Amino acid sequence: MDLELRHLRVLCAIADSGSVGRAAAAIGASQPATSTQLRRIERYLGAVVFDRTAAGVVPTTFGAEVLAAAREVLSRVDRLGRAAAPDGERPHRELRLTTDCPALLPGTLARARQLRPELRFTLARGRDAEPPVDLAPPLDHHDGADRARGDEFADLALLLDHPGSGLRATPALAARAVATEPVFVALPTGHPLRHHAEPALADLAGEHWLLPAADGASWPALLRAACEAASFAPAGVRELPCGRREVLDLVAAGLGAALVPGSTAPVPGVSVKPLLGTPLWLRYVLLWQRATIGPGLADTLFGAAAAAYRELAAEAPHLHSWAGRTFRPPRT
Repeated sequence: MDLELRHLRVLCAIADSGSVGRAAAAIGASQPATSTQLRRIERYLGAVVFDRTAAGVVPTTFGAEVLAAAREVLSRVDRLGRAAAPDGERPHRELRLTTDCPALLPGTLARARQLRPELRFTLARGRDAEPPVDLAPPLDHHDGADRARGDEFADLALLLDHPGSGLRATPALAARAVATEPVFVALPTGHPLRHHAEPALADLAGEHWLLPAADGASWPALLRAACEAASFAPAGVRELPCGRREVLDLVAAGLGAALVPGSTAPVPGVSVKPLLGTPLWLRYVLLWQRATIGPGLADTLFGAAAAAYRELAAEAPHLHSWAGRTFRPPRT
């Protein structure tokens, strides 16, 4: 076989996702096909690009050199294409971005600007935007007041998704999953279950839950569905007009419990714990308008978001501990 640009994109997708399975989902291929493609590439190169571990894949020393060269080649091709590209590859204006996962924003935007210094963004958080900004009505998974009109549609979105949310691409929109992670519970450090490595959701039946209304992940519905599956109803659910950090401050004060992404950074006074059996998951999704963002620019934005997530996850010791227990290789 000859080494082609598509092979370099596969390698970069695997590195960005940290997993062959997640990379396959991101590029729209099956996991077996992506694994086969990786083996062919490694045979062509004559060396292993990724070490396989229980938690995913990690570039070898050789692989890191290959990936650096691959990214440079793809970046040069991208720059060549932009010289005569349609508007979707050469944004002549600020890109309008909406998000409901602000923790991922700083790293994503910083990396995107490093790769494409000409990029400019106008930011709006889904529910809080004034005027409201969304991608398009078919993608609206907030309430009707958030729906955008006419030229107020955003060019791209970085959103939280979970089973049942209905978030989907359309013929006018493309979507790629940036990362999938478990949902954890945040408890005050003095909570009776503080010594439990993984409390069961049913053990929290008497808790009063504090959830951020400004977060687009539909936490109340997610919580109630999980509690129903565990055969109980939550004692109380309060949806608060604030962000996740403010909710965690209230948890630290002993006013309730909260659901949080597994990559949530540690907060003083708060103990973040996995739930037994991992009943809840969420996903970070990048979506964009095909008419205004072409494939090259989309690859840049996706790579920036994936790198930002890896950095975020690296600062979450509770996520590392959970992954070590969950994906520990069986003893032989």
